[in-house]
Amino acid sequence: MYKNEPIFLQPVFQERIWGGKKLREEFNYDIPYERTGEAWVISAHPHGPSHIINGPLAGRTLADAWNEHKELFNKPNDYQGEYPLLIKILDAADDLSVQVHPNDQFAREVEGVPYGKTECWYVLSAEEGAELVLGHHAKTAEELAQLIDQGEWEQLLRHVKVKGGDFVYVPSGTIHAIGKGIVILETQQSSDITYRVYDYDRTDASGQKRELHLGRSKQVTTVPHKDVVVQQTEKVNGDLIDKKLVEEQYFTVHHWQLNGLAVCDMDKNFLQVSVIEGQAVLTSNETSFTIEKGTHFILPNGIQQYTLEGKAELIVSHESIIPKDE
Repeated sequence: MYKNEPIFLQPVFQERIWGGKKLREEFNYDIPYERTGEAWVISAHPHGPSHIINGPLAGRTLADAWNEHKELFNKPNDYQGEYPLLIKILDAADDLSVQVHPNDQFAREVEGVPYGKTECWYVLSAEEGAELVLGHHAKTAEELAQLIDQGEWEQLLRHVKVKGGDFVYVPSGTIHAIGKGIVILETQQSSDITYRVYDYDRTDASGQKRELHLGRSKQVTTVPHKDVVVQQTEKVNGDLIDKKLVEEQYFTVHHWQLNGLAVCDMDKNFLQVSVIEGQAVLTSNETSFTIEKGTHFILPNGIQQYTLEGKAELIVSHESIIPKDE
């Protein structure tokens, strides 16, 4: 089963108050909403599982594959863990809420779910002057609570300008928000827990403000904010430039720039791949597949070697095996 072929996945689209139309404009997706904010492109999460579009499991979900065919991911049949990662593309036509996510321990103990949410962003495009919220200026938990309670957002929040090609690592406990005019590819733990700190007093279609989660936000926010400096490395394989963007506790993420031909050995349990520009041909054991911008797939365990040929940019991720305490 899938010995020599990738598992191609269909995006799941999510309507968001801050969403727009760039997933259609930039990726030619047939989006279902005028405010389509997110495409969950590689997902086994129950809030939006991806469907498989090729091979013996066509029509089934990635969650089905994970639960019933753990050999595809080099896991023993009695492995009990949930699928670990989730890949999204987000179109911020407006500012996202200022928010924070818990770590694994808080998620398990308080929310009863297996994973907290550490994430990272590769900026696909950004309008001139676009910026993120990343972190805060409070020095103590008391100051954080006071600034939140008083709504002193300009004093509290830390803003960072970004452009296409930038990379941002966002550990759990980091106050953050994606700003208007930014499209990102997000690699994250498979979690859907978000604690909203501030939502610009926006109202939905029925005139209601969205719920805030100030108590839990204060509990899980890291104080003082710490910028994490990630170690990035680069290597060349044939006509492929492989830039490792981050290797941290939960995931490792690479940016691949392909300009010709590369022969690649499969040395991970499985790989998650998103094509963000261009087109290429992926060949494994004399079976070839055309991949292009907007294609998302998993290279399962069992593929030992494959070739890539063409001109394309890809974001590639996999589980990390770095033992760290919370």
